[in-house]
Amino acid sequence: MTVMAERALQSPQMSVEEFERIAAFAAKETDDAVRLEFINGRIGVKKVADGDHNSVVVWLNKRCMRARPDLDVYQGQGLRVEKYREGRAIPDAVVVPEDYFAGHGEWADPSGVLLVLEVTSFDSDTDKRDRKEKPIAYGAAGIPFYLLIDRDACTANLYSDPVPEVGYGNCRTVPFGDTLALPEPLGVELGTEKLKQYVD
Repeated sequence: MTVMAERALQSPQMSVEEFERIAAFAAKETDDAVRLEFINGRIGVKKVADGDHNSVVVWLNKRCMRARPDLDVYQGQGLRVEKYREGRAIPDAVVVPEDYFAGHGEWADPSGVLLVLEVTSFDSDTDKRDRKEKPIAYGAAGIPFYLLIDRDACTANLYSDPVPEVGYGNCRTVPFGDTLALPEPLGVELGTEKLKQYVD
């Protein structure tokens, strides 16, 4: 890749303020059927979730509520990520201490977020978005854990030890059916057998 092409890829399409106006307009005009994100200076469209996708979010919510009723699990909460690039992301779910998002706007500060969840969709962008861009964005924001439920590979991937501008220092991967421990400050064990039902 030439230096010019690399610079073109790195230069933002617009300011974060312009993005926020466009995202608000798209959400309003489509009744939230179109959700936009701003990662690595580029606009991305977040695919509307299917029933199996949403069932994975419910699966995490139930397990967190049973083990840690002092935590809240949110869907659709926007986060300000990528400290140096002013990104905006809408994780499939966000785990935070109780009432953390009270008083926050559409794009919340991620400093109190304990874990973000993304569930792969069966589309052409999932590899770039969920497996490459999101770990860097969430790690750069200092979010302690990123849980990627990869329905293509049938694995649960827990990214930990955030490293600025790199993403995460560690990733533990287990196949669906194994138990995945979410370390402190979460302290939750996730049995992943049920995730086999949500692959198709």
